[in-house]
Amino acid sequence: MGQEKLKRIKTVGFTLKPDVTEIKGLYEKIKMKFESRGIKVLLSEKSAKRIGFKGTDFETMCKASDFLVSLGGDGTLLALVRRSNRFKKPVVGINAGNLGFLADVTIEEVDTFLEQIFSNEYRIDDRMMLEGYIKKKDGEKEGFFALNDVVITSPKPTKMVQINASILGEKFNVYRGDGVIISTPTGSTAYNLAAGGPVLYPLTKAFIVTPVSAHSLGNQRPLVVPADFNIAFDADQHEAIATIDGQEIYTLQKGDFLYIEGAKIGAKLLHRKEHNYFSVLREKLHWGDKL
Repeated sequence: MGQEKLKRIKTVGFTLKPDVTEIKGLYEKIKMKFESRGIKVLLSEKSAKRIGFKGTDFETMCKASDFLVSLGGDGTLLALVRRSNRFKKPVVGINAGNLGFLADVTIEEVDTFLEQIFSNEYRIDDRMMLEGYIKKKDGEKEGFFALNDVVITSPKPTKMVQINASILGEKFNVYRGDGVIISTPTGSTAYNLAAGGPVLYPLTKAFIVTPVSAHSLGNQRPLVVPADFNIAFDADQHEAIATIDGQEIYTLQKGDFLYIEGAKIGAKLLHRKEHNYFSVLREKLHWGDKL
């Protein structure tokens, strides 16, 4: 676990949270810290435009960087991981707000983090991702990746949706209700947890299928599925939407199918050596607190 190390520490690529007023000042401060260590800092074109800077094309940035940094919250990191997946670069999250599950280096810890990077006191976790595509009725395919989850719901919040589900080509369930969540272990502490799903250790190679407010007399429960299985979903005669990591939305029309399996390329998350998943759980979920 976490045995992989960076081959070089010469260039780093940044993306920024879009809606924080002080993000420009934070970025400039952190950029100086990296540059003082001899690290060249690249900023993605999209992030640069928001703060009036000159940026680098995202693909060029990813190819040139030894690792990538998201400055923001967990959502900023999720978006960066999805977009950079094919470049196989480690990603670290510097948190510009409250401590997150994923973006776990605080602004105050940047100096310490850089010291640890150069002294090999860090680890790179290989997190499972979901890979999938929507096959349209006309045969067209739309592909996607997810680090947290894929959520299938009705396009109308108050309307029930019916979702048929098959594993390895064998029909196993019909979900009637508000929707269904397909979650990775990393995303198990997000919407999955709120819907009554289990928490999985983030390096587990499996994913979870969790019904949301099932309208059923049957005993609908979350299901944990091995990462190398594939699942197909369709909304029967209903329309539905599939939301990827809470950020990207795809439409499922009648006759469309959504296919999901464990991605062949996972996310490489760079963590401080002392980062402890169970400590984060305890803090964020208030486990062990007195009532």
